[in-house]
This record gives sequence, structure tokens and C-alpha cells, in this order.
Amino acid sequence: MDYDITLLAVLALVGVLAGGINTIAGGGSNLTLPLLMLLGLPADVANGTNRVAVALQCVVGIRGFRHHDRLDEAAILPILVPTLLGGVVGSLAAAVIPVAALKPILLITILSMSVVILLKPSFIAPPPGTPVVDVRDNRGAWWMLLFAGAYSGFVQAGVGFILLAALAGGLRYDLVRANALKMVCSLGSTLIALGVFIYFDMIRWVPGLILAAGTMLGAWMSVQFAVRAQQSTIKWFLFIMTLCSCLAALLF
Repeated sequence: MDYDITLLAVLALVGVLAGGINTIAGGGSNLTLPLLMLLGLPADVANGTNRVAVALQCVVGIRGFRHHDRLDEAAILPILVPTLLGGVVGSLAAAVIPVAALKPILLITILSMSVVILLKPSFIAPPPGTPVVDVRDNRGAWWMLLFAGAYSGFVQAGVGFILLAALAGGLRYDLVRANALKMVCSLGSTLIALGVFIYFDMIRWVPGLILAAGTMLGAWMSVQFAVRAQQSTIKWFLFIMTLCSCLAALLF
């Protein structure tokens, strides 16, 4: 199909913003999905195409956090197990269930997170020195990661908030390390979803790769910011993004 060159250029620029938002908060797909649909892609194909950018942005983010020694590599496998299990279920469901079906769940989740950040900030931003909890010792966090994987496989938009609630709130990682592990979880579930969407021919590679170029740059820039910023700064950025995601979910 033919694409509008101007919209493709805007897609790359919006990708930079979305990649940055996704790396240290979540909700960047609320910007990219409507834009992909403006290019003429059906909602399900836009959902699949968006995963190309999400996967590559995660690769850049993971490399960046690892370079700055902010990635807890020993925790990756235990955390990935429930996330990948959920990703299989969610990505298969995405092929047959309308994306709008999960909008109420998205709204409830991010509204709840906004309230928690405002009223009990220590939940999502643990004080320095707080010991990390192993996911195998916290069943609530395990089930939350399973749900996050399913949600990520289904629609992706806003999944970062669910993952941060599990990793920072449940497992007590600081927001920088939680974001590093969040990128690992997102990559795992997104790769599963990509396989499903490729099988069902629900990806358009030209806009997907153009969007990915932007999200990769945005992810790299956000990692440089995150490793130098105060945790309180990241916390309030996260709070603002939850509110913006609520608005985006209501509008779209």
C-alpha cells in the first residue's frame, strides 16, 4: 500500500517521544497506535506493526541500562517466566478479541497507579536501601507479572505501568532498576507477540521500521536521563504519564 510521506516523517518524530516515554514510564503506544491508524492501517494491523518498534526500543533500552550497571541480570529468568506465559495467552487473544475490550482494565489500572503515586509514593519509589524481594517469594508480584505479560501480548499500550507496579511496588526495585527489568519483560512478551502477528500477517514493515528508528533514539536518550536523574524526578514524570495515558485511553 502507499503511505503518506509526511505522516511517515511525523511517525518517526513521534516515535522518539514514545520511545522515551516507554523507557522510563509507559503509555507511549497511546501516541503511536492512533498515528499508525491515520496511515490507513486497521486497528489490529496497527497493533501488530507497533510491536516492531517496541521490540527494538527495548533492545536499545536494555543495552543502555546494562552499560550503566542498572540491570539485575540474576533476576531476569525468574521474572521472565510469568511474563512470557502471559505473553503467549495475550498475543493469541489479540488475534481474535477487539483491542477495545481491554480499555476498562487499562483505565482502572493506570488510575489506581496515579492515586498510589500521589497518596503513597513510597510504594512505587522505595526509599534508598530498601531490600529487593525475590519474585519467587512474592506470589502477588508473580501474578501481576503474568497479567502484565498477557496485557502486553494483547495490546501493549500502558503495560509499563503494570510492570512498574510489580517490579517497584511488589519487588521493591528503585525506579531505574525497575525500568531496566521492565524493558526485559516488555521485550520478551513483545517477541512472542511478534511471532503471532507475523503468522497472522498483521505487520506492515515499512511504517514499523520507520517508527522503530524513532523509538530507538528515544529509548537511548531516556536511559541517559534516567541514570542521572533523582528517583523523585522519575516518580513525578511517571505520575504525569499515568494521567496523560488516562486521557489518551478515554479519547481513543
